[in-house]
Amino acid sequence: MSSSLSSPTADPSPSEPRAGALACYGALRMPLALLELPLFVVLPALYGNAGLSLAAVGLVLFAARGVDALADPFIGLRLARCQGFVHRRWILLALPVLATGFVALLNPPQGSATQLAIWLALFSIASYLAYSVASIAYQAWGTDLGERAAARARVTAWREGFGLAGVLVAIVFLDPAQNQHLGLIFVVLTLISAALLLRAPVPPMASGRGGANSGAISAAAPATMGRVLANRAFRKLILIFLMNGVATAIPATLVLFFVRDVLHAESQTGLFLAIYFLAGALGLPFWALLARLLGLRLAWLSGMALAVAGFAWTLGLAAGDTTAFSAVCAVTGLALGADLVVPGALLAQVIAERGDRGAMAGAYVGCWNLATKATLAIAAGIALPLLDWYGYQPGIPGAALGLTLTYAALPCALKLFAAILLVFAPPEPVTAAPPC
Repeated sequence: MSSSLSSPTADPSPSEPRAGALACYGALRMPLALLELPLFVVLPALYGNAGLSLAAVGLVLFAARGVDALADPFIGLRLARCQGFVHRRWILLALPVLATGFVALLNPPQGSATQLAIWLALFSIASYLAYSVASIAYQAWGTDLGERAAARARVTAWREGFGLAGVLVAIVFLDPAQNQHLGLIFVVLTLISAALLLRAPVPPMASGRGGANSGAISAAAPATMGRVLANRAFRKLILIFLMNGVATAIPATLVLFFVRDVLHAESQTGLFLAIYFLAGALGLPFWALLARLLGLRLAWLSGMALAVAGFAWTLGLAAGDTTAFSAVCAVTGLALGADLVVPGALLAQVIAERGDRGAMAGAYVGCWNLATKATLAIAAGIALPLLDWYGYQPGIPGAALGLTLTYAALPCALKLFAAILLVFAPPEPVTAAPPC
C-alpha cells in the first residue's frame, strides 16, 4: 500500500536508516558546502589581487561555470547507464580531483596575466566538473534511501544540516589571509567524510537490479532523458523548485547591497549571514518533524509562508534597523530549512513513484542540479537589470526604495506564485492513501 506526501505518515519502519548511518551519509555535504561560498566570493578578489583584471576573471569563471552547468545532465545520463550501485565509486574518484583543484585555485602562481588566466580556467573547470560528478552521485544515492516521506525528509535534513555547518565554517574563513587554512580544512573534512561514506547505508537496490523499470530503460541518452521529461510529476516539481529557488536567490544576490546601502551596516554583514544560516541549520529537525506530521507538501507551503512574512517585514526597514534585520535573518533562515528538506524529499518521491530508483536517479539529479544553478543565473538576470532600471548604483545614495522592493517585494511575489503552483498543481496526489 502506498503512502502520500501530502498527509501525515506512519512511524518510521525499523528498516529505515538510523541516525548514525544517516550521519555517515550526510557528512560529505559539509566539505562540499564549504567550498561553494569561497568559489563564488573569494576567487574574484584573490585573482584580481594577483594581477588578473576583474573582466578577465569574470570571463574565465563565466565560461567555466557554463561548461559545468551544461555538463550536469550528461553526467546524470552517464550515471543512469551504469548497472548496480556505483554512486560511492563515482564520489571517491571525484573527490581527489576536487581537492586538488580547490587547493590549486587558492594558491595562484606568480606569473603573467595569461598564466594566471590559464591556471584559473584549468583548475576551475576541473573543480566544477569534479564537484558536479560527486554531488550528482551523492544526491542520487540519497534519493534511494528511505521508503516513506518522513524517512526521505530525514535523509535530506541530515545531509543539508551538514551542508549548513560547512557554510558556517566557510564564513569564518572567507578572509583572504585564511586561504591556506581553508584549503587544509577542506582536505581534512573530505578525508573524514570519505571514510565515513564507506559506512553509509547502501540502498536496497544495490544488488545490481537498479530501479523497478531498469530493464526497460534504454542505454541511449535521448531515451533516458525522454523518460525523465515524460515524468509529469517531475516536470511540475522542477517548475515549482525553479520559481521558489529564484525567490530565494534574489535576496542572496542583493544582500550585500541591501545591508550597505539601506541599513548602512556593512560591518555587520558577517553577523547577519551567520544568523541566517545558523537559523536554517537549527530549524532542520523542525521541518523534518513537520513533514512527518503534515506531509511534505504542507510543510513546504508553511516554509514559503514563513519566508514571505519575513521578507514582507523587510519592506519597512531603514538605516540603523540592524536588530530588526537580525530578526528577519532568523525568520527567513528558519524558512530556508523547509527549502532544504522538502524539495529533495519530493524529488526522491517522484522518482520512486515512477519506478526509477537506482542508477536511473542520476538522470533526474543531473537535471535537478542544472535547475539549481539556473536559479542563480535567473536571479541575477532579473534583479540586477531591475536595479539598473530603478537607477540604483552601488554605494551611491538614492534609489533605496527600488533596492528594497527588488530585495524583498519581488521574492515575496515569486514565493506566493510558487505556493499557488504547489497548491493547485502539486507534484503528488493531494488526497492521501491510508498510510502503510
